[in-house]
Amino acid sequence: MGTDMSESRFIRACYGHNSGRIPQWMMRQAGRFLPEYRAVRERVSFSELCRTPELILEVVRQPLVRFDFDAAILFSDILTMLEPMGVTFDFAEGGPRLDNPFDSPDDIARLQDCDVEKDLPFVYDAIRLIKREIPEKPLIGFIGSPITLACYLIEGGGSKTFNKAKRFIHEHPKAAERLFERLADTSARYLAAQAEAGCDAVQVFDSWAGILSGPDYQRWSIPYLNRIFASLKGSSIPRILFVNNLAPYAHLMRDIDCEVIGVDFRMDLASAFEQIPDKAIQGNLNPSALYGSPAEVAAETRRVLDAVAAPERFIFNLGHGIQPETPIDAVEAMVETVRSHKVPVCL
Repeated sequence: MGTDMSESRFIRACYGHNSGRIPQWMMRQAGRFLPEYRAVRERVSFSELCRTPELILEVVRQPLVRFDFDAAILFSDILTMLEPMGVTFDFAEGGPRLDNPFDSPDDIARLQDCDVEKDLPFVYDAIRLIKREIPEKPLIGFIGSPITLACYLIEGGGSKTFNKAKRFIHEHPKAAERLFERLADTSARYLAAQAEAGCDAVQVFDSWAGILSGPDYQRWSIPYLNRIFASLKGSSIPRILFVNNLAPYAHLMRDIDCEVIGVDFRMDLASAFEQIPDKAIQGNLNPSALYGSPAEVAAETRRVLDAVAAPERFIFNLGHGIQPETPIDAVEAMVETVRSHKVPVCL
């Protein structure tokens, strides 16, 4: 049997029941800023790393050994789910590039039927290995949101404008609906399989949702997020949504069926607590602040902590993924500042 995570600070905070010290973890904590990770990458490609459970365990463990974070997160990539659907891509220096982007509604037919439970065994083997070797830490699984995956499929990679993706959903709305439904249903099965393998929480990265207007977010993101989250209700694990550029949509978060909302660094944290009163809040130190001196990092971290209106439902994190050149001593200053923060006692 697995370790009971109900007493984990991180899990308690996800449900708004934490007391005492605020839990913390960090997006992209297993990765490029760590010299130990770079040593692994000197031996293997990114693709090979993502497919080797023993190496996944190694890089997941590295930040826990250094910083003793309150949660681990699976090492993978949001595009991994697309591989068994017949999508090929290359992890180039400037980010992933798809070989053959979707230009028309006819391209949706290129997505193959797949069984993610059987087609991605290395992901679930890695999860089981992590839970066996690091049973004391809650493990977070994750996916990219349908709008985020669709942007990669249509743009062929990242973009500054996402004009192709925005044009596609407005020019071909029925085809876009079919695409989003397909991505949402496959994502739901993929996350459920991660939970079944042992993940203690799951996070959906709504990374490119910020390209949408408010009405478009209500049409092209919320229904498909709820479709995914609804399928996980039986798993009895907390569900986290990170929205990059949350502020324009914060008032809509009450309509999303999850326990935790991740706040990016652009949004005022006090405003997030005010607009999202019924969910846990995760965030939101600016990753760029970690380029400051340890004293400046500590001050910026305290500024975030001082804005927390309800510490029982707060998880400290960055407001985006950590940058590769981030100094280790800056992360140490951040971690120690959060760990030593005195949470006010309500009488």
